[in-house]
Amino acid sequence: MTSQTMASPTMELRTFKAPRADIHLIEGGSGPDLFFLHGAGGITADNPFLAALAEKYHVYAPLLPGYGESEECENIRIMLDFTLHAHDIMMALGLDKPLVVGHSMGGMIAAEMASVMPNDVDKLCLISSAGLWLDEHPIPDVFAKMPYELPELMFHDPVAGGAMMTAGADFSDPTFLQAFLVQNARQLGMAGKILFPIPDRGLSERLYRLKAKTLLIWGESDKLIGQPYAEAFNRAIPGSELITIPEAGHMVMVEQTAAVVEAIGKLA
Repeated sequence: MTSQTMASPTMELRTFKAPRADIHLIEGGSGPDLFFLHGAGGITADNPFLAALAEKYHVYAPLLPGYGESEECENIRIMLDFTLHAHDIMMALGLDKPLVVGHSMGGMIAAEMASVMPNDVDKLCLISSAGLWLDEHPIPDVFAKMPYELPELMFHDPVAGGAMMTAGADFSDPTFLQAFLVQNARQLGMAGKILFPIPDRGLSERLYRLKAKTLLIWGESDKLIGQPYAEAFNRAIPGSELITIPEAGHMVMVEQTAAVVEAIGKLA
């Protein structure tokens, strides 16, 4: 018998309208519906983590306005705007209680949505989620960091992580560098509305409303949003389960993709 390698599901980028803005959506795969909210660094259609999820789920991964080729949206200003925008997308897609997964900033939005609309989310996975603030464990200000400083914060292995972040990038090319800086400014401008100067918009006061079965996934070596935050979320969300993955930092789903996908399967 000849062994065959199955091709990974194709992730496609499509556009549709939602009440607040035109939505750029990465979609692909088959299986139960999974609604993924990305972090401040954004997401692309060729992301290996999305491809791995699409092996088991029908993945819907919207881009926040200002990310990718999407237009910025002045009407999204405060945490409630982000929350309603994400819910509007979910409703526009006709999704009925999908598995909601959010990473970092996306986790913050996902947790807000599950708290504000608790009857619309019954399965929630927060990966290295932002949204809380502990005075004794301040989160580093990524907006004040130079690009070369980020791998140390984001990855268990900063050398390998830095290589992934800059793969194929020619920062000596003025045209590329200009495009990179403009795109980065657009993305951080949107993310900064809820993350700067600190990512505390009162989520801790609303988590009691959350009804969803909740899984927390954290990289053991997360230097950006460390283990004290994982434990704080675990205490605040009734019945939640915390899974800590070794040899992984804040970008745990990049460094340990298979382990994260396997962990998410506990919610299926």
